Amino acid sequence: MTEAEVRDPLLDESALAFGAPDFAAITPEAFLPAFRRGITQAAAELEAIAADPATPDFANTVEAMERVGARLARVRRVFFTLSSAHATPALRAIEPDVSRVLTEHGIAVAHDPRLFARVRAVWAQRDALDLDEAQQRLLHDSYHGFVDGGADLDAADKARYADIAQQLSALSIAFGQNVMAAAADWEMLLDERDLDGLPEVIRTAAAARAEARGHAGRYLLTLGRSDAEAVLTFSRRRDLRERMWRAFTTRCDGGTHDNRALVDRILALRHEQAALLGYACYADYALADSMAKTPDAAAGLLMRVWQPALGQIAAEQDELERLAEADGVALAPWDWRFYAEQVRRARYALDGTAVKQHLTLDKVRAAAFATAGRLYGLQFERRADLPGWHADVHAWAVSENDGTPLGLLYTDDFARAEKHGGAWMGSLRVQEKLDGPVLPIVYLVANFARAPDGVETGLSIDEARTSFHEFGHALHALLSDVTYPSQAGTAVARDFVEFPSKFMEHWIVAAETLTALGLPEALITAIGHADDFGQGFATVEFLASAIIDLELHRQSEPVADAVTVAGRILTQAGMPPLIVPRHGLTHFTHVFDGGYAARYYSYLWAEVLDADAFAAFVETGDIFDRTLAGRFRREVLARGNARDPAASFLAFRGRDPDETALIRDRRLA
Repeated sequence: MTEAEVRDPLLDESALAFGAPDFAAITPEAFLPAFRRGITQAAAELEAIAADPATPDFANTVEAMERVGARLARVRRVFFTLSSAHATPALRAIEPDVSRVLTEHGIAVAHDPRLFARVRAVWAQRDALDLDEAQQRLLHDSYHGFVDGGADLDAADKARYADIAQQLSALSIAFGQNVMAAAADWEMLLDERDLDGLPEVIRTAAAARAEARGHAGRYLLTLGRSDAEAVLTFSRRRDLRERMWRAFTTRCDGGTHDNRALVDRILALRHEQAALLGYACYADYALADSMAKTPDAAAGLLMRVWQPALGQIAAEQDELERLAEADGVALAPWDWRFYAEQVRRARYALDGTAVKQHLTLDKVRAAAFATAGRLYGLQFERRADLPGWHADVHAWAVSENDGTPLGLLYTDDFARAEKHGGAWMGSLRVQEKLDGPVLPIVYLVANFARAPDGVETGLSIDEARTSFHEFGHALHALLSDVTYPSQAGTAVARDFVEFPSKFMEHWIVAAETLTALGLPEALITAIGHADDFGQGFATVEFLASAIIDLELHRQSEPVADAVTVAGRILTQAGMPPLIVPRHGLTHFTHVFDGGYAARYYSYLWAEVLDADAFAAFVETGDIFDRTLAGRFRREVLARGNARDPAASFLAFRGRDPDETALIRDRRLA
């Protein structure tokens, strides 16, 4: 076999089913050489386009660029999958170098005057071209992508733009690694006498974790959200609740892994970057291609929900304060979830421990698969023959009801030290059919607390919602049906991408789903009423994060000491003193190590869409209505970014979105 015929496990599709990555053959030291080879090949492909003597047209320029860098994209997707879900020390060590070479390549492409001249020439004749809707959108995004990448800047400003891009890339990595390190460095080691109130599933998982770290007979809790919220919700030890709350809410705010200076620097660089491109603030730049279009529109929605939420949370606080006073204490932030749980138990007979006993991970996953089957006719088959990046990872072949393959799904559910926190969906390959059909390969990552061997892992209702939420993202990618890879699946505006995911959450709390999961009628009724109390808290803690993110990024001048400024912004907005934002600035990875800068509001914007869309199913009297589900698949999920997302919603619902359903669902009417 010649060298040219040797299959590279990072750059080439493997011989495995679906061309899935052969993770067993991938080593950390192979990444940087593979990136360099991939970049060299992509640069050669781009050079051929830039030097083409033919008059620029859609096919030889815009469409040709869609074909560039397929091998580079493959190694990039594998690397970012592992660097977030299996970030070993070896991978973390090369992450800055990977970021640097990718940023250099991206800037070289964006600032190539020959490529931009060709794209601009096609853009100039766009009205005379016979392009379909997807092609028009691809041309629009290609041209504006060059402009917002600095292609129109002079030489000095291009150099500064490139320097800013490199700095932001490096700072983002440092921020995320600090958050991960802070979580890894902290632990709460408990004895049997400290466990009063904690559910059995949490105790069992904590015991197994302690034993694995050499503390047999004790119980170890971490700063994972599952552990933190379990302690804050169920522990009768107020001192432990306070200890957990302070550690969880102040991650990277001082100490060895302090992110405060990084936050300030990132904000300053983003402001400068936007100014170079002619924007008044970074939020103007970030929202230019969103559904909201402007920061004012996004802020308007936030405030329309914020004001009624403040009224709701005041009523909730009154009730919780009475319970705390009966226990002889003044209500504190670390008491909120604990007493809210008491209210739900007393008023609705909702027992969070009983919920975890019924909502086991395997059952919830099966329920998600079954929901996709009833709505869209999908089938899921475990593929034990396909290796994952860790023993926890499972592969699932996804197909139509008639057996037609649709793609591959990986699931990685349990918390590990080498994982970033939270839950997310990603793609190892995106759907396209530019030069023939290409099936998507998608993965889901969560951080659920693992139960010991032989014990089923139980999920809270919020964790089960998270599972369905991320599965909604996966369906968006798996059911994509577009021609161009850059328009596939979830490659849509941030304030639209959360629509299909939040939409899926409705089915896990539907009585029909819970009945199939074996929950008793009384518990199903309790879950149905659970949101009647606590929506003020849930809404305010989320909105606080969204308001801070948007306001800090819409300042006309760079912000100094952002943590202090954020506190001032919330105080002026009327933030209740006993509530903190769901994500504090120093560990707000969505914004400082993700793609949500100035766009965390997107979850609420998407919730307007999802609540209104689900109302259409309720109106039919059958939330599994196949005709309506078929229209949702065809007009929303399949379209990706091949057309304006507002047009996709309109095609499904028959009208523009209405906020009424959102206000009703959040009990804020």
